[in-house]
Amino acid sequence: MTYKNKKISVIIPAAGMGKRMNSNINKQYILLKDRPILFYTLDQFEKNDFIDDIVVVAKDDEVEYARKNIINKYKFKKIKSIVRGGKERRDSVYNGLKSLDKDTDIVLIHDGARPFINQETINSSIKAAIEHDAIVVGVPLKDTVKIVDSENIVRNTPDRSKLWQVQTPQAFSYSLIMDAYDRGIKEDLNVTDDSMLVEHFGNPVKMIMGTYKNIKITTKEDLIMGKNFLDEEV
Repeated sequence: MTYKNKKISVIIPAAGMGKRMNSNINKQYILLKDRPILFYTLDQFEKNDFIDDIVVVAKDDEVEYARKNIINKYKFKKIKSIVRGGKERRDSVYNGLKSLDKDTDIVLIHDGARPFINQETINSSIKAAIEHDAIVVGVPLKDTVKIVDSENIVRNTPDRSKLWQVQTPQAFSYSLIMDAYDRGIKEDLNVTDDSMLVEHFGNPVKMIMGTYKNIKITTKEDLIMGKNFLDEEV
């Protein structure tokens, strides 16, 4: 099945170590209820009717581990390739983008450590990316945010109603995000997410509603929350 005859691909960056987890293994391979975090992430995109193929970006020394212990073990069929990651996240995503077929229409980029993405959000991202060319998923902030100076003195309190917490997937027309990355890599731009590159070059980015459950597993507290989410599904 296709969505309006568009070829839709997904890049899953899974090359980060996750130092804040204080773990001796890549956080994507930590088990949640006897299965790796990365399994749950890939499974959601594997099951989606509109996704044509998936590219996993793994650390150079973990490519074969991911192939044997994730892709082959759980018999994922949509994995197009496992690409070696780069020094920074932006380099890893760039490697993934370059590996996609040139006739790709829409590409979703989703953190490997966000296993609680759901089908509704995936479908909404695809639809919005076709309409707007560049979208990010997020949720309105629940807490007040303070801007502080170098000495932690509060200098400003932004209007919370205009602040969103950005998640993934972030979805783009392939030509737009590929051009932004080509230019961004040449200029050595330091970005923390993919939409920043698109914004930098003057392209509008649409925010769409995600879910508060779509957490990124970064700390041990997140693991506890993730186990609770899985318990709720039983």
